[in-house]
Amino acid sequence: MNRREFLQCAAILISGASASQLGFSLSAEQTTYLATAPDYNTTAVDYFTPAQRKIVAAMAEIIIPRTDTPGAIDAGVPKYIELMAANWLNEGERAIFDAGLQDIENRIPQAYGESFDQLPSSQQLEILEALEEDASDSEWYEFGNTLREFISEAPFICQFKELTIWGFFTSEEGASQVLRYDPMPMYFDGDVPLKNDQSTWSSPF
Repeated sequence: MNRREFLQCAAILISGASASQLGFSLSAEQTTYLATAPDYNTTAVDYFTPAQRKIVAAMAEIIIPRTDTPGAIDAGVPKYIELMAANWLNEGERAIFDAGLQDIENRIPQAYGESFDQLPSSQQLEILEALEEDASDSEWYEFGNTLREFISEAPFICQFKELTIWGFFTSEEGASQVLRYDPMPMYFDGDVPLKNDQSTWSSPF
């Protein structure tokens, strides 16, 4: 099982959704893993400090805020990120993630007088945009670089965005309330026009 397949399994275990709900099929190896894996919803995780949990939740919510549809916090993304940081990132990736989170935790109060989670959303967005600008030369941002394996040397903001997006759109809330979910078997059409106010599908179409 490659790392992206494991990421899919982790999303299922956290969200409680099924693969069909999330719009992908499982390999035999993934099916075997899920049959024996513990339920991540009941798995205790104590990797972040309480202060870091608040920062992670605020960062995830800025990336995918609650509007007329659920946001990252509604979908359980902060716990997903903590589980992935504790159990899925390799040693090098975890070092980048930890250093990035500690930078936010230590530097932002000195620069802004408040912790990240206490700042107005406009300032939180400015901070994340500045992190993206600083990381813009990473191959993570290369044009067309989609459906990729996790890039081990990607900067913290890239790791965080990828985990947030995976955690959200493979959650039951993201798959059923943000993406358009249709559980009926459908034919494949690779050229389906969408209107400006339409989202994509969470199951193949």
